[in-house]
Amino acid sequence: MNTIEAIVLGTVQGLTEFLPVSSSGHLVLFQNLFGLKDPELLFDISLHVGTLLAVLIVFYREILDILTALVQLPMRLKSAGGMMRLIQVDPSIRLALLIIVGSVPTALIGLLFKKITDQLFGSPAIVGGMLIVTGTLLWLTRRIRGQGRPVARTTVKDALVIGIVQGLAILPGISRSGSTIATALFLGVDRKLAGRYSFLLSIPAIVGALVLGLKAPELATTIPLTTILIGALVSAVVGWLALVILLRVVDRGQLHRFAPYCWLVGLITLGISLIG
Repeated sequence: MNTIEAIVLGTVQGLTEFLPVSSSGHLVLFQNLFGLKDPELLFDISLHVGTLLAVLIVFYREILDILTALVQLPMRLKSAGGMMRLIQVDPSIRLALLIIVGSVPTALIGLLFKKITDQLFGSPAIVGGMLIVTGTLLWLTRRIRGQGRPVARTTVKDALVIGIVQGLAILPGISRSGSTIATALFLGVDRKLAGRYSFLLSIPAIVGALVLGLKAPELATTIPLTTILIGALVSAVVGWLALVILLRVVDRGQLHRFAPYCWLVGLITLGISLIG
């Protein structure tokens, strides 16, 4: 792999990881159109580290508030008069609880069905169909009007449902960001919170996937370290830009604008499957 290829793959990863268009769907499409091979595992992990860095940069204030609240938990428990009361009055603690609760079904689905979903990556027909499903979910959000519920009124049940949807996003062609944000909106969650929660919820999922990847035996690589670092840097910068754009789109209630693109790519992918 050369530097140009690393820049291209880093750009694709940064864009499709956060924009609601399915990074897995684009991977399958690119592989079938141009005969590309899967990038070596270490390089693939470096690209995901780049996008994780983008999330940490954009949401550093929220992450810092949550970590501070957890460190001060004993003191806050005493002043609030119990855990249930603290969850009700402290938005950072409540958000931390919602992230933990939402991460549980994601982890279970990922661990139980990973082998099955890995096999589906070789099926453009599955990817195309799931991209069309993603586009439909995004399109349906256009009907959502009015102000949603803030974090103080977002429930554990909401977090579980969103976490299950995030787990199902391991299906190639289902956009993680698009499906989780759309689900949060369908549940009546405030738009800004829906975007924030979706990407804060992605942090444990990305970290967990990276930890499992680092244990894999296929980490040996022939790619120069400089090329790997360039790919990761491009992924981080492009991912940061895509994340900022998507949050603005969600805040304006325009998530459905990505639907036609998902439909188009889904139909193209289905066409490739028929030709193949």
